This record gives sequence, C-alpha cells and structure tokens, in this order.
Amino acid sequence: MNEARLNIGYHPLPPGCLANVVTCLEMTVRPENRPAPPVAGLSLARLDAGHTDRFRALFRAVGQDIMWFSRLILAEEALAAIIGDPQVECFALVKDGADLGLLELDFRQQGQCELSFFGLVPSAVGTGLGRMLMNEALARAWARPISRFWVHTCSFDHPGALAFYQRSGFRPYQVMVEVHQDPRLTGHLPPEASPQVPLIGGTR
Repeated sequence: MNEARLNIGYHPLPPGCLANVVTCLEMTVRPENRPAPPVAGLSLARLDAGHTDRFRALFRAVGQDIMWFSRLILAEEALAAIIGDPQVECFALVKDGADLGLLELDFRQQGQCELSFFGLVPSAVGTGLGRMLMNEALARAWARPISRFWVHTCSFDHPGALAFYQRSGFRPYQVMVEVHQDPRLTGHLPPEASPQVPLIGGTR
C-alpha cells in the first residue's frame, strides 16, 4: 500500500485546522523500573463503562492545555464501549479523594499493549507521581503475554513528555503529521484551552 507523503516545504492548512507532529515510540522488552519517590495516600481507581462522567472530567483536567480532545468528541455509547471493554484497563490516580492522573492500557490488539492515555493534572506534574504511574503502567502491561508496548506523543504534549517516555524505555520508531479540526472552534474545548497554540478563526 502506498503511503501519502508530504513534499518538502510549507503546507497551508484548511481553515479551522491544526497540524500536530506525532512521535510513535515502542519497547519490546520490559525495562528496569526507575526509582519513584514514595507518596502516601495514593490509590488507583478502575474506571469502566459506568464512569464516563468521571473519565471525561479527568480527561479534561489532564489534557485541556495539551490539546487532548479525542475522547471528548465520542458519543457516550462509544466511550462507554472503550473503557468498558475487558481488554482495556483504565484507571484514575487518586490522592486524598482527588483524581490526579489518568492511565489507560489497551490490550485489544493481540500480543501488544498501547499506552493509550497517560498524564497528570497540571498541579501534579513534577511531583514524582508521573514516575510512579509509569512504573505501574509497565508492571501492568508486561504482566500480560505481550511482545510490544507502545505509545505516541505529540507536539501539543507537555514539553518533557518525549524525554520522559525515552527515559522510561520507549524508543522512537516513526514520526507522523496529524491534521485535525481545532477543538476550540468546534466547542469540544473552551477557547482559552491550550493558550500556547494560536487560535486562528476564533477569539480568546
């Protein structure tokens, strides 16, 4: 199958669209865990088909300023089907009753696991919780009979995300460009979301 390829140079986008550079990373053996500082009062709460409201709230809290929108445009039934699938493990990282992080592992492709979503609310970034959550992700993924664990990050993600994934044992293998509608113009994110990304065609 022939793949569409961009020519060298600049490519104007359709009105209302954004371009996102996506880096795909993978590992084929489980790495050693990196040390994580102990934090009291942490737990993981499983999110399933009955927790779509909680999932959406946490998804927004983690991803609003790094342009997460893919789950916000899904119909309720579609979201419930994903997080309720027995081959999908979705968790909220909870401390003192507050949801601080999101972890989703997708085992629906045999022999593989995708780290579908991984992130912390902004106030928890830099506290060591990300390392603890990654160690949990690695343990849960490699507890299954998989031969590949993969993730993708993008130019809208936290500036330290790519380096964090590489320190965790993932290795880049492909770069892609994703063009999509600006979710702030479609109403799926508020106009003030992701202020580091210019809003063209709308107002702040």
